[in-house]
Amino acid sequence: MILIRLFSLLFCLTFLTHCEAQQKAASASPQETYTYNTSSRDGIGKYYLGREISHVMGHFGASWLERTEREQEENVSQAILNMKLKSDEVIADIGAGSGYYTFRMAKQIPEGKVLAVDLQPEMLDIMRQKIKKNKIKNVELIQATEESPNLANNSIDMAIMVDVYHELSYPKEVMQEIVSALKPKGRFILLEYRMEDPKVPIKRLHKMSLEQAVKEMKAVGLKLQENIGNLPWQHFMIFVKE
Repeated sequence: MILIRLFSLLFCLTFLTHCEAQQKAASASPQETYTYNTSSRDGIGKYYLGREISHVMGHFGASWLERTEREQEENVSQAILNMKLKSDEVIADIGAGSGYYTFRMAKQIPEGKVLAVDLQPEMLDIMRQKIKKNKIKNVELIQATEESPNLANNSIDMAIMVDVYHELSYPKEVMQEIVSALKPKGRFILLEYRMEDPKVPIKRLHKMSLEQAVKEMKAVGLKLQENIGNLPWQHFMIFVKE
C-alpha cells in the first residue's frame, strides 16, 4: 500500500512538472500574439490585434509590380520625394519584390546603400538579374524568413515597406527586429492602401487604416511622426522610436 501511494505521489509530481514546462513553453511561444479563426477569401485565418493577415502575393505577381500605370496610380516619384533621402543613407526595403522601389531609391543615394530584403528566392533572382544587367553597385540582396528580415542591430537609417506589411505572417516579430536594426534617429516608413477610402480599387485585406497601423506600430515601440497625404491611393506614414 505504501509503495502504491509513493508511486502515485511520484506520478503526480512528474505530471505537474510536465504541465509547468508546457505552460512555460506556451508563454514563450510567439503564437500567443496571434488568434485564429475561419479565413476569409483573401486571408489566412490568422489575426493580429484584430486584423486578419492577407495571403502573400507570390513572385508570379512581379509583372503587376512593374506595371506601366503604377507611376500614375501611386505617384511613386512623389513618394520617394517624401522620404527626403540623404545621399549616404543605408535603407532596408523590406519585401522589396522585383525592386521597383529599391532601384529608384538607390539612384538617390549614390554614397549609400539599399538592402533589398525579400522572402521569396524568385524575387531575389529578378533583382539579381537587374543588378548584373545595369551594373548596380549599391544594392545588396538579403534573404528573409517569415519571422526575420535578417538585419544587423543598429545598422540602418531607414526601413520601408510598400504595400507589404499586411502580408507578414509574423508582423510583431519582423517589426521588433526592424526596430532593433534602426539607428537611434532612424525612421520606419509604411505605405499601405487607405482602408478609409472606398474608392481605392484594392481588396479589403490589402488595405490598412491609419488607426490600425498606429496601433500595431505602438505594440513594437514606434510612434507616428507624420502621415503625408499627398499620394493618390496610399497612406505615407513615418514612424520613429518612442
